[in-house]
Amino acid sequence: RLLENNETGADLSKSALLGGVLLSQSSKSVVFLVGNEEYGIPVEYVVSIEKNEEVTPIPHLPSFVKGMVKSRGELIPVIDFEMVLYNRALEQNDDVRMIVLHTDELSIGLLVKEAKEILDIANESLQQIGLLAYSKTAYFTSVANLENRLITMIDPNILIASLESIKEIKEYMKEYKQEIQ
Repeated sequence: RLLENNETGADLSKSALLGGVLLSQSSKSVVFLVGNEEYGIPVEYVVSIEKNEEVTPIPHLPSFVKGMVKSRGELIPVIDFEMVLYNRALEQNDDVRMIVLHTDELSIGLLVKEAKEILDIANESLQQIGLLAYSKTAYFTSVANLENRLITMIDPNILIASLESIKEIKEYMKEYKQEIQ
């Protein structure tokens, strides 16, 4: 029996109830482009997808941090995901989007080449990849092996925890919030 609960946002993934345990059969992910590859993040982490607005640069932050931006009343660091993955700056154009993510650690804006779609990905199409053991890409959780495309799935909590200097960025954010209060 399929359950959907529109009031809690759980409608974003279809689930089956089996012996009192909720088993997810598929889940929705935001699919985006970085470089020439497609990546996906589960929708439950995504706050919004926005056009790339004016980012306020902050000195002495790592090269992958473009600066800070105010989104929905909250100041968040903006991360150039192309710099994280490929060590090159994202080329700015009208397709560039900032995916605002909420993680256990902090909220961030992730700059991507293009936000393509929200896709319902069946669990049976997700395959584990050998790179999961590699510490620098531990945030790649699986690959969605679809008919004519591969989408690398990302866990934003692991991504944030794996980024160098994230402790300094979190400290900066705390100090900044205290200064403006």
